[in-house]
Amino acid sequence: MDSLTIVAPMTPMGVSAVAALRVSGTHVRDVVRRLFGARAAENLVPRMANLGTARDPQTGKVLDSLLYIYFEAPNSYTGEDVLEVYPHGNPLIVRDLLQAIRSIEGVRLAEPGEYTRRAFLNGKMDLTQAESVADVIHSANRAELENAHRLLSGALSKKIATLTALVKDISARLELDVDFAEEEADPDFSGWKQKFENIRESIKGILNSFRGKANLSRLPLAVLYGAPNAGKSSLVNALLGEDRVLVSNVPGTTRDFVEVRLFLDGGEIRLIDTAGIADKATDELDALSMKKSREILDEADMKILVVDGNNSAGNKEGVILSEAQAESKDLKPDFVVVSKSDLAANVIARSEATKQSLDTSHLNVSSKTGEGLDDLKKVMNAILFKKSENAEDLWITSEREKSCLEEALAGVDRVLDLLEKNPAVELLAFEMQLVRRALQSITGEISSEDILQSIFAGFCIGK
Repeated sequence: MDSLTIVAPMTPMGVSAVAALRVSGTHVRDVVRRLFGARAAENLVPRMANLGTARDPQTGKVLDSLLYIYFEAPNSYTGEDVLEVYPHGNPLIVRDLLQAIRSIEGVRLAEPGEYTRRAFLNGKMDLTQAESVADVIHSANRAELENAHRLLSGALSKKIATLTALVKDISARLELDVDFAEEEADPDFSGWKQKFENIRESIKGILNSFRGKANLSRLPLAVLYGAPNAGKSSLVNALLGEDRVLVSNVPGTTRDFVEVRLFLDGGEIRLIDTAGIADKATDELDALSMKKSREILDEADMKILVVDGNNSAGNKEGVILSEAQAESKDLKPDFVVVSKSDLAANVIARSEATKQSLDTSHLNVSSKTGEGLDDLKKVMNAILFKKSENAEDLWITSEREKSCLEEALAGVDRVLDLLEKNPAVELLAFEMQLVRRALQSITGEISSEDILQSIFAGFCIGK
């Protein structure tokens, strides 16, 4: 890390009411002086919001009237002097302000993740906490976000610190035995096996909580399906609160699936409106549409059967699906929605066989009046975002942390094997050194430049 002061936007490009830029380093006071004048730099008070007119240091041109806050080292995010600037969210203003700050001697554009990297190097957080910053930003649902906050607050760090302290204590005793091996009798290892097994179980417990980011980043998928003209597209529009899908009274309007994003209390999901599934295809295109609908249902985390509640009980085609379709495994729903509840009594006509194969909960819904929409969202949220039995559980998402834990676990396994076959104190001490270093690498107590580069390269520039 060089000694230059860094600057970068903290907010994404685009028009907004307010934008934000962060400056961090030894030249922060000089930045304030060049932008707002000597008096502003002399009267800086930490953590006080100031209103000022920012001018270009080269031309004196007014850039914007804005708020700025100064954070004095070490009481800042990075542990350095920090200036946060809040201009109006016009991209032209943000660009000009960024260029003006970069033109000041000793200031450069920040690299991806450099603010958090400086925070780690200055002791404001350990490496597990630094990695969790990205999880806080990119969490796709509430459970992931809560887990990321637990990691950021140091919940994992405390577990690793407890383990590391125990391993350090054992290592110190082993190394002491190595130093005085010629002066004393063979060490007594009775009772040590249980200690190592306890350490092993603790490491396995953390390791087993690993959840890959690839799986976590996948949004849950809910699929609406049913007979043509059952009201699927209207239901999608009603759930979104806007007309996103073409709706028509003509059956078969939806020929291809339509995917949208829907926000529930637990997080964002993918919601798909499929082409209607009938007993027989009307043409080749209709057959292809139904085939695609079945393929999408195979991927669904939640299958929602939409039934036309306005159909009469005497309809020979059946209100839901035919018995053959209902008995098909890929068409068995997780939940049934009876649509158009504002138009009919919503009597679901089924044969006895259909009743048995579709024995599941159902809900009356009206896309026109909004009846049942909130209840449907609650049902979807409960199924797609199942709560953990223990709200305090945490999981790790970092492949690097997983690799370190696997290395530590392998070391403990070798120690247990040595205790059984060859309890030489020198070998035990060496293996425990490896275990200790693996655990210390998790929190960054031991780290290399290559590891830090790979971690922070995936961060956004403003973080």
